[in-house]
Amino acid sequence: MTSPGGIHEEDALGKAFDGRLARRLLTYVRPHAPLVAGALVLLMAEGALQLVPPLLTRRVIDVAIPARDAGLVRTSALLLVGALLAQVAASYLQTLITGTLGQRVMHDLRRQLFAHLQRLPVPFFDRNPVGRLVTRVTSDVESLNELFTSGVVAGIGDLFTLLAITGLMVAVDWRLAVAAYLVVPGILLVSRWFRRRVRTEYREIRTRLARINAFLQERLAGMRVVQLFGREAHEAGRFAAIDRAHLDAHLRSVTVYALYFPLIEILTTVALAFLVVAAAPRVEAGALTVGTLAAFLQLARRFYQPLQDLSDKYNTLQQAMASAERIFGLLDAPVAEGTAGVTAAAPRARGGAGVTVAFEDVWFRYGDAEDAPWVLRGVSFVVRPDETLALVGHTGAGKTTIISLLLRFYEPQRGRITLGGRDIRALPVEELRRVVGYVQQDIFLFATDIAGNIRLGAPLTDAEVRAAAAQVGADRVIARLPEGYAHRLGERGASVSVGERQLLSFARAIAADPALLLLDEATSAVDSEVEAEIQRALSILMRGRTTIAVAHRLSTITAATEILVLHHGEVRERGTHRALLARRGLYSRLYRLQAGELETAISVPG
Repeated sequence: MTSPGGIHEEDALGKAFDGRLARRLLTYVRPHAPLVAGALVLLMAEGALQLVPPLLTRRVIDVAIPARDAGLVRTSALLLVGALLAQVAASYLQTLITGTLGQRVMHDLRRQLFAHLQRLPVPFFDRNPVGRLVTRVTSDVESLNELFTSGVVAGIGDLFTLLAITGLMVAVDWRLAVAAYLVVPGILLVSRWFRRRVRTEYREIRTRLARINAFLQERLAGMRVVQLFGREAHEAGRFAAIDRAHLDAHLRSVTVYALYFPLIEILTTVALAFLVVAAAPRVEAGALTVGTLAAFLQLARRFYQPLQDLSDKYNTLQQAMASAERIFGLLDAPVAEGTAGVTAAAPRARGGAGVTVAFEDVWFRYGDAEDAPWVLRGVSFVVRPDETLALVGHTGAGKTTIISLLLRFYEPQRGRITLGGRDIRALPVEELRRVVGYVQQDIFLFATDIAGNIRLGAPLTDAEVRAAAAQVGADRVIARLPEGYAHRLGERGASVSVGERQLLSFARAIAADPALLLLDEATSAVDSEVEAEIQRALSILMRGRTTIAVAHRLSTITAATEILVLHHGEVRERGTHRALLARRGLYSRLYRLQAGELETAISVPG
């Protein structure tokens, strides 16, 4: 998603400080208030210790050397070493504390984000690409980490250092202090130019990086197609162009930094030289000591450094505010109704009887636009315990949509759906889904072991896991794996075949022992022998329970209690397999078409 200007939404930067966002961020910092207080104390101590070397320098030059007091020189040297060691210790502890603070805030925020993402409704994920959501939980949270580790707290330390040095400079010699401040407008102008340029370049870098990520994600996911059609050289050329644009953006940012720091160094050097020239007549007249001048030059250099650092911290603050706005925008997205209080997986109800499911004049379309086409039109049916309802029809007829509505992935615009006589909108989502066993067409297995994929967090014993696998014949597949039930699957179960993944998904559904079974073309990827074995297991499992099956192979639902034939979202026919064949309508044509295709496939040699 891009804005009218062509910049990715996540790359837009807002104002440097937003009080509303800052107050929300403070809620994550309050539990770690002792760390903040400790960091501030150490930063102030570090700033105060920076005043010690100039004062010791003046003392040695103006007092110890003229008096030839070697003892005072040694004492001053020891004090200087002690001050430097204390400054190093304060800096080390401050870095350690702010790093700990940032990591803890990130930990809390990421946990909240992930918990919130799990409660968002399915339409939210239809509208928002996965890559953007991953960026919220990773890169945007990391920007807030930088805010705490090297941004706000360190910026407060820089401000304290500036005030302390300014006070001492005025106390030492107000005339030289005024002279030192003459270069400040120049430093501020250069820093302002730097902030604007580096902001533009950083935004361009992130935009180019987002394009690299999107290109890589798509090409890696479609690598088989790339290789099959010999697109390697072409895609490599496209990637080289995108990568070159990212490199050019980085080089422009390097140029900005390469100009900024030398310009600041020139300005500070000119300022120091001007101080020496301005102070020379007063030193010669005896109105200013050499030690005071030397101390003042050290103070001036320390004064200009925080001014330079604040520009970088301004950019950090601005990026953090933009990231916070995106993060809180995600956290403010409304969760699915009935899931707001869910913090952990609820135990699944097991061993219960079936439940009556009813659709009452249900209409549904995707999106809120008035001109959006209806996917379902006035669908009504009832399926009771120990009954099987089969949904058939051409692709796009609305079969899977019925399953999605029953699971409350979406809400119907008209009509209602009941479970056990209760409107499912009045049921907490977790209570509704506890009674459901769902085997989907697009099988998803997690990158964990086989037993973990069958359990999915349910309190099942090893014996129950093995029994569930044995019911659908998945135990034979598991026995061939190197580590059996402890074998770890690849991403999305890539280390096993599609048919084997389907068997494991059946074992997962059976292990839950649900009251309502939802089967979405559940045997589409298995061969006839495995399908027959699954059908035998399902015939046992479905006894006493309620089953709704989306069928691609009509031969698998001939024993269904009732078959609904959907066409363009409407129920055109309903009845048993035998009755629908006798009508010689849409179902009959679909069934005979499949039978004819099968006969043709069998008759073709080899």
